[in-house]
Amino acid sequence: MSKFISVDTIENSTNKTISVDFNEKIDGLDCVTPVSAQLTFQSLGEFIEVKGNVKTIVKLQCDRCLENFDYKLDFDIDEMFAKQALLEDYGPEYELKDGQFVTDLNGCDEIDIYDLLYQSVILNLPNQKVCGINCMGKDFPTEDSMSDPRLDVFKNIQIQPKNK
Repeated sequence: MSKFISVDTIENSTNKTISVDFNEKIDGLDCVTPVSAQLTFQSLGEFIEVKGNVKTIVKLQCDRCLENFDYKLDFDIDEMFAKQALLEDYGPEYELKDGQFVTDLNGCDEIDIYDLLYQSVILNLPNQKVCGINCMGKDFPTEDSMSDPRLDVFKNIQIQPKNK
């Protein structure tokens, strides 16, 4: 499968729409299963809309116990790409409102599917990675169990306040 979708191919297709089935591993993602995606690319004049669904299982490390675990991802994509540079039309200051996240192709004639899916998977990972609801975490060493004999000299230091 090609890593890129040409803007011209989308423009010249029936209804200016192309459907793509993707099922591959993506470099940089620790996936247990290949990234599986059903994507639809549609030209909407100056924009290209990408919609679809993405599924995979990634290997994560638990933030509490530091053990590796499998995390199932199943999410929808709804992205917009601007064919031409946005700033030329809107000037240097342009306010984005809710739902107006647009990737600027800057006149480039291809959309990188790998990059689109890589970024989408990364953005859909949980902020706090926890292997399970009952994870209590690891017993990390306490101050008493980490006694370093070289630091014993500091245990008996007495600091006297300075008189003014």
